[in-house]
Amino acid sequence: MAINVDLVYKTVLLILNKEQRGYVTPEEFNKIGTQVQLEIFETYFDDLNQQLRIPSNESEYADRQKNVDDKISIFKTTGDCIRTSPNLWFTPPTNMHRLGTVIHNGITELQRAQKNDLLYINKSALTKPTTTYPIYTYERGGGTLATSGTPNIYVYPSSITTGITASYIRKPADVKWGYKGLNGGAWVTGPYIYDESNSIQFELDNTEQHILITKILLYMGIIIQDEQIIQVAAQQAQAETINSKT
Repeated sequence: MAINVDLVYKTVLLILNKEQRGYVTPEEFNKIGTQVQLEIFETYFDDLNQQLRIPSNESEYADRQKNVDDKISIFKTTGDCIRTSPNLWFTPPTNMHRLGTVIHNGITELQRAQKNDLLYINKSALTKPTTTYPIYTYERGGGTLATSGTPNIYVYPSSITTGITASYIRKPADVKWGYKGLNGGAWVTGPYIYDESNSIQFELDNTEQHILITKILLYMGIIIQDEQIIQVAAQQAQAETINSKT
């Protein structure tokens, strides 16, 4: 279940106004909210790696390994990888964040290889890739995607030019607290009126709401240059992190 962006924004403003700490515009909130959501999202992978080293328990609701995986699951998806001639690579889906499995024609899983191993792989008839046992590398190189820092998928043998799909984890969508003017018109002056139809909600699990608000307050303390807000929010965020991992 997603976290309501309007609830988070109004809670943050309520805390700031109660303490007479200043005001943050919707544009500032959207940028901060997007950054904080991505930071929390990235911790899921470190948390899962940590929990995989710890024996799981049989509790239905307190199995931390299962709980972290559940938080990641809403971002798991699949998509087509496109090869445009004369390019030698397949372009991954644009919203891909972490690559999972590469599949040919929906049935054959490609084995991943390192680029520096290709010479040795191709030397042997036993390991040389075929359409039955294809391989791939995931690397930067060639085309505009290389300059943008996005890796491409190179499939071997090169006779495979279609039918490549990937399972992957996508990035959370950028957060947006949308607004309109009074009576539903375009906003020019006056109060900001929340517009749900023009908003993008937080995609994090609703159990993250408290730490989400705390971290946003931390960033907002930096923006309004309030050391007390920064200190209190930082201490609370650290306590939440320690509690979730012990």
